[in-house]
Amino acid sequence: MPKNIIKMKVGLLIGSIRQGRQSHKIGHYLANQLEARQHEPQLLDLAALSLPLLEERVSLHPALPQTVKELSGNLHQADALILITPEYHGSFSGVIKNALDYFSAEFYRKATGIVAVSAGKLGGVSAANQLQQVVNSAGGIAVPTKLLVPEVYGAFNEKMELVNEHTIRSAKKFLDDFEWLATAINEKKSVPAG
Repeated sequence: MPKNIIKMKVGLLIGSIRQGRQSHKIGHYLANQLEARQHEPQLLDLAALSLPLLEERVSLHPALPQTVKELSGNLHQADALILITPEYHGSFSGVIKNALDYFSAEFYRKATGIVAVSAGKLGGVSAANQLQQVVNSAGGIAVPTKLLVPEVYGAFNEKMELVNEHTIRSAKKFLDDFEWLATAINEKKSVPAG
C-alpha cells in the first residue's frame, strides 16, 4: 500500500436481486482487489438482505426492520462505499434506489464509487451518471471516475474471474481514483476542527 493511502473499511453494496444477475461478479472482483490493497471490504448484497419497500427513512421510522438496522450499521462503519448496479431501462436498479432512500447520514461526506454493468457496449453509463447524482444528493461525495462493465456476460469466466482486459484496466484506474479520494476525505475527517 502506498504511504499516502490509509487502510479503510469499504462497503460494497450490490444492487441487483434478479435471477441470472451479473453485477455481483464485479462486486466480488473488486472486494478481492481491495483486499489485495490491504483494505477491509464488506459485500452488502441486497439479494441476501431482502429490504422491504420503503415506508419511512431510518431516522424517522417507528419500527425499523432489522435488516435495515443492520445495513445502516454497516454503511455507517464503512470509511468509503462502492455502489454496484445493473442498468435497467437506461437507469439504475429499483432495489438499489429503494435501499438508498432509507439512508442519508450513512453517506454524509463519504467517498462513494459507482459501478454499473450492462449487456450492451456502453456498460451502463446512464445508470452510473444518474446514481452519481443520487449519491451527491444524499450528501455523499461521488468519485468522478466510474467503473463501467460493458458486455458483462462475456467479461467473466465460469469461475467468476474477470477476463476482459479493458475492464481489468478500467477497474485498476477506478480503484486508484477511489482510494485517492477516500484517503483524502478520511484524512480530512481525522484532523481536529479549529
